Amino acid sequence: MPSWKLVSGLCLFFFGSLVTAVGVGYAIVSVPSEENTAALSQNNVYYWADGSQMVATGAGQNRQNVTIDRIPREMQLAVISAENKSFYEDSGVDPMGIARALANMARGGDTQGGSTITQQFVKNTYLSQDQTLTRKFKELFISVKVGTKLSKPEILQGYLNTSYYGRGAYGIQAAAQTYYGKDAVKLNTSECAFLAALLKGPTYYDPAGNENLDRTATAEANRKRSEARWGWILGEMRKDHGISEAQYQKAIKKYPTPQGRKAIKGMTGQTSYLVDTAKKYVLNHSNISEAKFDQGGYQIYTTFEKDKVEALNKAVRKIEKQKINPKRELDKHVQFGAASVKPNDGAIVALYGGAGYENNHFNNNADTSGVPVGSTWKPFVLAAAMEHGTYETNGEGISPLSKYNGNDHLKVRKPDGSYYLRKDNSVFYQENESDHRWGYITLRKAMEQSINTPFVQLGVDVGMEKVRDVAKASGILDQSFAYLNPSFALGTSTPSAIRMADAYATFAASGKQTAPYSVKSVKEGGQELEGFDKPKAAQAMPENVANNVTDVLQNVIKNGTGKNALALGRTAAGKTGTTDENKSAWFVGYTQQLSTSVAMFREDPESHKLLSMNGTAGVDSIHGGDIPTSVWTEYMKAALADKPDPGFPEATKIGEIADQPGAPSPSPSATASPSQSASESPSASPTGPSLPPTPSTSGTCSPWDFDCEETGGNSNGGADTGGGGVTPTPTGTATDDPGNSRGNGNGGLFGGTG
Repeated sequence: MPSWKLVSGLCLFFFGSLVTAVGVGYAIVSVPSEENTAALSQNNVYYWADGSQMVATGAGQNRQNVTIDRIPREMQLAVISAENKSFYEDSGVDPMGIARALANMARGGDTQGGSTITQQFVKNTYLSQDQTLTRKFKELFISVKVGTKLSKPEILQGYLNTSYYGRGAYGIQAAAQTYYGKDAVKLNTSECAFLAALLKGPTYYDPAGNENLDRTATAEANRKRSEARWGWILGEMRKDHGISEAQYQKAIKKYPTPQGRKAIKGMTGQTSYLVDTAKKYVLNHSNISEAKFDQGGYQIYTTFEKDKVEALNKAVRKIEKQKINPKRELDKHVQFGAASVKPNDGAIVALYGGAGYENNHFNNNADTSGVPVGSTWKPFVLAAAMEHGTYETNGEGISPLSKYNGNDHLKVRKPDGSYYLRKDNSVFYQENESDHRWGYITLRKAMEQSINTPFVQLGVDVGMEKVRDVAKASGILDQSFAYLNPSFALGTSTPSAIRMADAYATFAASGKQTAPYSVKSVKEGGQELEGFDKPKAAQAMPENVANNVTDVLQNVIKNGTGKNALALGRTAAGKTGTTDENKSAWFVGYTQQLSTSVAMFREDPESHKLLSMNGTAGVDSIHGGDIPTSVWTEYMKAALADKPDPGFPEATKIGEIADQPGAPSPSPSATASPSQSASESPSASPTGPSLPPTPSTSGTCSPWDFDCEETGGNSNGGADTGGGGVTPTPTGTATDDPGNSRGNGNGGLFGGTG
């Protein structure tokens, strides 16, 4: 045991060393004579894929200093109550706050936190935004010195003039103009509390939302966060006796909704969405904060190809002009989102985000979630079946020539043999879009005509977890997935157009998945920053699984719901999708060179809820094979002009023919070639006696001949729509799940989409 003298000596030595270190640090760290270079006005310059300049943003920082007498007393009190209650008493630092911040940093967490208003002013004015131990100590010593040299009003004035409030606004004057269109001196108490709330993080507290930078920062979520913090700040101001009870009651009566965002110079047309996408990518792949990025000085080299961006924009505008009449009530609020990605690479070469900032459309439709993808999801179900098989095949993959019942109004069987039930314990029946009696048909035929019932049952047989895993491996993000109930097989998930194009690019690349990227490199001061290496490819699924999906999707264009894409005049594969209550319609298709997705939907501009497109464009309903396919074809013609047609790798025979239980035995004449081109023979319906072959619409084809040029049982060549949604309960029953469906559609319990 060490003696008390030794322990006392060590303690004295430690504290003496600490005092000496603090003294030396205080002596050698001086207050910089000038503002940091990051606070000076600079541009961010964006470049096209070929290296030519796209646009320069932030031509000078949006900042105008005002004196403390021009800043409302309520604004000063709001930030003190919210950020630093001891501001007028402390020495410029908060020892306990610093201790918490350092402890958090030691655990590998964020080093922010524990900063007084003085420290934040010092960081904004004299230091970089880097989260490092060295910067933190410099901030500490400079803050102490600044606290002795400047008065509290001078420090508060500097803090309010240098803080970032979002939307490119630095300082309280720019913020007042940006959010309320008035000078700072004219702000009222309620507006002051709102602007003080933004200092917590404008990405998450701007009620306009910032989903382009963070998917959790939706307008609805931000509004809730903003209102909560606004109300809390007003309460703290009352508690701190900054405002009276009467002032509080007047201010809390109504939330001061700010003005919407405005387009800035150069940020018009598709450029605004290209810049947003690239900016989001930079922030997600670096340690650069949004505030630091907006201060400028970066050169961002993107993957966007100018000719393809222009071609995609032109295609949307052309088809929109032909089909949509904005004077017609049901044509109002129609929107498009689209993206084009290089297979085997992941580069986003083009996107269409909407009508443009100049038209008050700030949400990037190419990179947003919330629009269900419908039947464009079915290829993931088929891929999972070919790779993993069903519970009956013990993991052995099944062939696309396996037969499932395609009739309308069918029960859905669980793996234990029981059926899914409604809330009242009555048997649930899955619906197709039409009542065409298909009988037992191959999965290939079911994909061709986009029939719901086979894929709902197949998804249950494979296991929705397997379907999800295949979709995730293909490039779909976790936050896009809907609940894993039977409707999951029909496309209730809501990935972005970028992610759908990238996931289908996985099929085009024979199963190799590459994450989508929009930025090739970033430079600051001529130096290239780390973190922007090209994403590496990974084998997401067996090569022949992907090639067989492509073979099946080629047939969708040749003979099925995607026949409008034949106008492309080259080898292509794709899938249509139309959702419940006709609230969205998709087409996703690809060649070996490009994978492109097109989404079409209507949205209430106030609530941002999807609206039905029944009656839009003067037709009963919009299908993925109609307008979205026309946009896709128009764009792909231009994008691939003068390019060769390499076709696709040949698909070889895969899996075993494992028909759904109850299917009749194959006829002796049925064959299955490696190219999956065998004809299908009529099968008996499980709901009654054997049926004769269904007459074809052309008079020359049977519905079981999947190479025949037939449109199927309805005007769109099949079924693309489902109905409501269910969540299985532990007791094996099913309950309605309104959170996973967008209405009850055709009265179905499962299909939020089809």
